[in-house]
Amino acid sequence: MNWIDQGYLISKNTYNENSLIAEFFTKDHGKCSGIIFGGTSKKIKNYLQVGNKLHINYNYKNEGKSGYFKVEILKANTPLFFENKKKLLCISSAMSLVKLLTVEDQKNIKVFECIEFFFENLSSDLWLKKYILWELNLLKYLGYDLNLENIVTRENINNELKYTVKSTSIVKQVPNFLVEKNDNDINFDTLLLGLKLVTDYLDKSVLIPNNITQPYPRVNFINILK
Repeated sequence: MNWIDQGYLISKNTYNENSLIAEFFTKDHGKCSGIIFGGTSKKIKNYLQVGNKLHINYNYKNEGKSGYFKVEILKANTPLFFENKKKLLCISSAMSLVKLLTVEDQKNIKVFECIEFFFENLSSDLWLKKYILWELNLLKYLGYDLNLENIVTRENINNELKYTVKSTSIVKQVPNFLVEKNDNDINFDTLLLGLKLVTDYLDKSVLIPNNITQPYPRVNFINILK
């Protein structure tokens, strides 16, 4: 049995001297894993970079058991950023979230399109701001919508609109860009505040309830920003 699709490489690990176990998020089949025979060969290893978009021919004998991929490059996204360490780590962070939060063999066209938007955003001067908003969208498409617009308190302080979220014990400031989602440039400290808010929400609502820790690539990405 087999199917043909297109997908983004979200992880890879050495299987033996010549092969890889690869995981893709595909357009019509969701997340799937399998073996790429010869994946370490000079012929194809250069385009098997996490984040690249590939044409996939997947073959398997039995449902529920890993099959094997034959792949061809469709779009080499990651090599465009080889000279930018922060953006490379951002790619690893994004793909690690897709890997961690999605379910095997479950189609989600919104997530697939979200990955496409991620690479479009990465070329923008406002890439970090767009990435933080991208994480919120990814969570939304997976059923974890923070829905900030409906839970924030709006206050006018010195003729400037401020947003906060209040609980029984604390009041958290919410950066305006997370609510207004405009194209304005944002200072770096505000971006870090926004990223921390998303991190806290991810931990509290998704990871900790499922006994999961933050994926290392995302932690590594955040650390290099500080």
